[in-house]
Amino acid sequence: MKITYLSLIPARTGKKRTDFQKIGAKEKVIGKKNEKREEKGLTLQSLQKLKNGTDIRGTASENPFGEPVNLTDEAVTALAQAFYVWLQRRTGKRTVSIAVGHDSRISAQRMKDCVVHGVCACGGKIVVTGLSSTPSMFMLLQKPSFGCDGSVMLTASHLPFHKNGMKFFVPEGGLESEDISDLIAIAHKGKFPVGAGEIVHRSFMAEYSRDLVDFARRMTGEEKPLEGKRIVVDAGNGAGGFYATEVLRPLGADTTGSQFLEPDGTFPNHIPNPENKAAMESVCNAVKENHADFGIIFDTDVDRAGAVDRDGKEINRNRLIALISAILLEKEPGAYIVTDSVTSDGLAQFIAAHGGVHHRFKRGYKNVINEAKRLCGEGKNAPLAIETSGHAALKENYFLDDGAYLVTRLIIALACLAKEGKSLSSLIADLPMPAEEAEIRPTFVDPDSEFKSIGADIMKQLVRYARDTDYIRPAPDNREGVRMNFDKAHGDGWVLVRMSLHEPIMPVNCESNSVGGCRLLVREIYSFLKQYPCLDLTPFKKYL
Repeated sequence: MKITYLSLIPARTGKKRTDFQKIGAKEKVIGKKNEKREEKGLTLQSLQKLKNGTDIRGTASENPFGEPVNLTDEAVTALAQAFYVWLQRRTGKRTVSIAVGHDSRISAQRMKDCVVHGVCACGGKIVVTGLSSTPSMFMLLQKPSFGCDGSVMLTASHLPFHKNGMKFFVPEGGLESEDISDLIAIAHKGKFPVGAGEIVHRSFMAEYSRDLVDFARRMTGEEKPLEGKRIVVDAGNGAGGFYATEVLRPLGADTTGSQFLEPDGTFPNHIPNPENKAAMESVCNAVKENHADFGIIFDTDVDRAGAVDRDGKEINRNRLIALISAILLEKEPGAYIVTDSVTSDGLAQFIAAHGGVHHRFKRGYKNVINEAKRLCGEGKNAPLAIETSGHAALKENYFLDDGAYLVTRLIIALACLAKEGKSLSSLIADLPMPAEEAEIRPTFVDPDSEFKSIGADIMKQLVRYARDTDYIRPAPDNREGVRMNFDKAHGDGWVLVRMSLHEPIMPVNCESNSVGGCRLLVREIYSFLKQYPCLDLTPFKKYL
């Protein structure tokens, strides 16, 4: 397929440059459609390997791990054009407008150029927003002034520097898994419209930040509700540095001690991931060293967040869920709090004690969001869908998983509680915490095997094993995998064995109310799983 690339370099003229420019008015993408698409790596199989649930992910840069680049120029361009065609069908419009933004990854510019070319080659309009957060790429679709029918965010969340991906949005929300399958089918077919496109360079992050500032001011009734508070932000060199400078400072906060705010796609300091131990230790230390009142850590594209209290103790996983639940339940008693499957029994007790209903569901942020929406559709109030990973979506905010919005909700509570001489941690002082917790992640020996069906068979056998063992009781409220409760003599806690959503991994999560209990629980599951040679149980051996 021969392609004439459209110039994306702003024209140099004697006139003042405007934000809007028409590109390639007399140029077209020409060539025989579908010619040698297989040679360009656009086989159906290669495209399907890029699917990661509800988005696209792959290897986008050369790397020292020997992983070949499969998120190629051709693949990115074809997927962008497929999204264009998909939006045409969805909207009934001949000309579609798409926004594209990216995080700090080193492959961002290359992939952005591919998306711009793909949309322009179809005769569409593309709005280039530059460095952006994933939530902002959805929020700009709520702004009539942008006039976009859809948006693409280039990110691979917390994955290593050489990875990247594509997340797709329409005004109603992110695309579902079946939508991604449709895009792949369209990209493989390769029948795209041909035309000359337009490009607009327009950042949305300043407006997005102002909206968060205005929200905090409305909720607190103060211009600078954080006056006198020191808050540390750790952006991990991702896209989240704006929160310190554009949100916290206008609200009066002292952000001294904030770190790694500068975008750097090599992530030289630590992985931008609130679940990463080194990352959490780093921000906890920063809070303590700077005597801060609060700490915040974002993942690369800011759709997840973690927090740190003034004592330098992390507010993550069950504690983070409990904290935002307590804030919401104070105003909405009886509400359903939808979480993923690995939340603790202590959290369930906490939510009930605060007047809420704990509703466990499957892992996967889209799963918990869609379940909350389903409950709302049944007339039940479900204001929060949240994963232990830090993905939190509030009904009041379009059910968008937005780390910046989540922590804005937290700092509003921080400001209000400070007037009463209380801290945020006081809201979760009654959260029962386990004595121990552990996660073991055995992998399948052959990742190319039918590991999902094999895993399903193992789960069936585990259910039988649990039913035949007198000290194990199946958990009554489980929605995923096999969750089992063990009596005090055999671990004094629970174990959840499940399949990873997308990888050949069978994670095992457990919690115990007794010191040494997790070792008993892990040993029990290891004794059961060692009969399956398809699993690499090395992580069990290391733990035991």
